[in-house]
Amino acid sequence: MDKLPKIALPAIFILIFLVILISKSAVTIDSGQSGVLYKTFSGGVVVDEPPLGEGFHVVAPWNKVFIYEVRQQELFEKMKVLSSNGLEIQIDASAWYQPIRKELGYLHQNLGEGYLDRVIKPAIRSAARSVVGRYTPEQLYSSKRDAIQDEIFEETKKILDSQNVQLNEVLVRDVTLPDTIKEAIERKLKQEQESLEYEFRLVTAKKEAEKVTIEAQGKADANRILSASLTDKILQDKGIDATLKLSESPNTKVIVVGGGDSGLPIILGNN
Repeated sequence: MDKLPKIALPAIFILIFLVILISKSAVTIDSGQSGVLYKTFSGGVVVDEPPLGEGFHVVAPWNKVFIYEVRQQELFEKMKVLSSNGLEIQIDASAWYQPIRKELGYLHQNLGEGYLDRVIKPAIRSAARSVVGRYTPEQLYSSKRDAIQDEIFEETKKILDSQNVQLNEVLVRDVTLPDTIKEAIERKLKQEQESLEYEFRLVTAKKEAEKVTIEAQGKADANRILSASLTDKILQDKGIDATLKLSESPNTKVIVVGGGDSGLPIILGNN
């Protein structure tokens, strides 16, 4: 060090200072992230300019950059809530969310980096308690899962829309009831299914009986109409027609005209 020229010492110190200064000023923002600039001596958090985008940035060393993930993220929640009749229900749900990039400065200023615990978790828990409290365990177990999912999404979204956070989806993955309640519901559903099957069999049997009755009535009506239309004269004509057809047969026979009942011919074969 003593051998270095005196002019080189200041240059070395300046170089070291510049390296430290550049390292403090350089900020690299990765993919899917944005940066909020904080100006120490001129207004604090910058909210009237777009946040810093991906890539390399140089800022004044006395300023700060707070980096946020702006891609969609997922929150898993297990919540114990009460149904409309006061029974404890466990809901397993997940929420897809992300900060609104252009409002990132306001998010940092109002909630900070802990916005997930400060607003998103309380919002989804509050919405779940409110929605599930409208339904009975039977409804939650059977037919209303899609409905509560949509309602939890809508109520959570109303809260987050004013908090600079975008909610994309809420998924109810599982609804867990107490075992005794679940067994009672399953027995009830089984009994209802058996009752529906019995009613179906009754309806089917009734329709089959009606079909048989209608067919029998139709045959009876046809026979009555036929009987009413068969007079002696018609029967004689039918007999004569039949006799003529038989007489044309090559089989050996003897026809006695006028020998039968009502004056009909008698046909005597060779047997």
